[in-house]
Amino acid sequence: MLTLSNVALQYGKRVLFKDVDLKFTRGNCYGIIGANGAGKSTLLKIMSGDISPQRGDIVLDPGNRMAVLSQDQAAYDEYPVLETVLMGHEVMYKMGKEKDAIYMDPDASEKDMLKAADMEQEFGEMGGWEAESNAATLLSKMGVTEDLHYRPMSEMTGPIKVKVLLAQALFGEPDLLLLDEPTNDLDADTVHWLSDYLADFKNTVIVVSHDRYFLDMVCTHIVDIDFQQAAIYTGNYTFWQKTSELATQQAANKNKKTEAKRAELMEFIQRFSANASKSKQATSRKKALEKLNLDDIKPSSRKYPYIAFSPEREPGDQLLKVENLSAHDPDGNLLFGNVNFQVNNGDKIGILSANSNALEAFYEVLAGRQEPATGSFTYGQTITQEYVPSENHEYFKGQGETSIMEWLRQYSENKDEQFIRGFLGRMLFGGDEVHKNVEVLSGGEKVRCMMSKAMLGHPNFVLLNEPTNHLDLESITALNNALTDFKGNLIMSSHDHQLVQTVVNRVIEIGPNGQVDYLGTLEEYLASDKREEARAKLYPAGEPA
Repeated sequence: MLTLSNVALQYGKRVLFKDVDLKFTRGNCYGIIGANGAGKSTLLKIMSGDISPQRGDIVLDPGNRMAVLSQDQAAYDEYPVLETVLMGHEVMYKMGKEKDAIYMDPDASEKDMLKAADMEQEFGEMGGWEAESNAATLLSKMGVTEDLHYRPMSEMTGPIKVKVLLAQALFGEPDLLLLDEPTNDLDADTVHWLSDYLADFKNTVIVVSHDRYFLDMVCTHIVDIDFQQAAIYTGNYTFWQKTSELATQQAANKNKKTEAKRAELMEFIQRFSANASKSKQATSRKKALEKLNLDDIKPSSRKYPYIAFSPEREPGDQLLKVENLSAHDPDGNLLFGNVNFQVNNGDKIGILSANSNALEAFYEVLAGRQEPATGSFTYGQTITQEYVPSENHEYFKGQGETSIMEWLRQYSENKDEQFIRGFLGRMLFGGDEVHKNVEVLSGGEKVRCMMSKAMLGHPNFVLLNEPTNHLDLESITALNNALTDFKGNLIMSSHDHQLVQTVVNRVIEIGPNGQVDYLGTLEEYLASDKREEARAKLYPAGEPA
């Protein structure tokens, strides 16, 4: 299907890849993983032809069609939604336009008409006659309602544009599908739908994603970029992670026998197979184990930050009470209204909304950074609250030459340099990195700084809005473990399905007409009648476009 041979790429003295040999075959889904900066998206661009390597060959089997998820949301603003999807099958789309132009040309010659007739047959063989119907069905399944299909892309919001561009890539079932972070800005329902769609996809998928749930649900193989190399391993992300950890343990303990390692893998697979929702993947893993060469599994060079929220005081009985809360956007539109709930001891609450602006306003209100339009909220006297926002640029802008160490020291009671250095070291800021100017930090580095700030506050109540933004898989895993172990209360929203599913025990969905409150996990809520109630109650005019 697609073969990379002896591929190498470097920028200046920085080597991304050297001597990469990969073969991607039909019927499999490959998840590309690696630390931030390892070159995941770059490798995808090499495959698509957007970037040329300094050395090596990339060969797509003749006659195979490749589709790539577009990252440019403004690229199709002048086109209607449905036509944007049809453009995903470029050959069929152009052929349809060309033959229609001939039929509409009053000066078309007999030769032109014969050409159009030939194209007509080929167009039909490609599925052209069902193209609009198939495209419309695809959009509807992704939550893009029919009333939007003929409106221009320029009128669509960001989340709708993401769905349309994803539909464009999926349209016509390409032989090779390249997806870079396809779940970004997708709601939980669409992520579920996409996971099921790709799990049944008969051709080849290569995907870059930080969404562990998505990688687990769709991937048959993992492409791990490490040590300037890329290697393919059978199984999904969790399987790769487990085997990599076992390989690291074995490397640390030379006397550990291969049989013992195999026994650990067998036990893991048996537990994994018990999850009915992952039965397809578990079956493939059982088959893969029979052919698994344990010597091929290499220890990873990955490092995990130390994230832990340690409350200094126990919360009392009064935690947080929200009464008749509402907020508007700058244009006066109601984002959410009549929201009422009380937080109880042990609650870890996941907040959902069809409108990302409503979530943003909700957290800004509860953090005391924005005034509500109506209502009030009251924290208990024993509550120590910390907030990790989805956007953090204001915490770092205008800082001049402030270093990471100086920045963090202002939020710490203990000002000792060795203490701050040690704290930053555990968050993977080692050596001279602590003197780095905070204004030039990457997105992931800034989020790690925000996590450090929150930890130093020793909160017993945490607000987190999209805390995994910009984080690599290792940092997300560390955060997941920290929030699972956290003894206090939290309110959080995240597109990371696994994070929400494994941490929260209560789900509240908010909208213009109040909230729907559900005691249980995210997956239980999405499968319950409460979700249908939420759609009918909270968004009577339809979910926002």
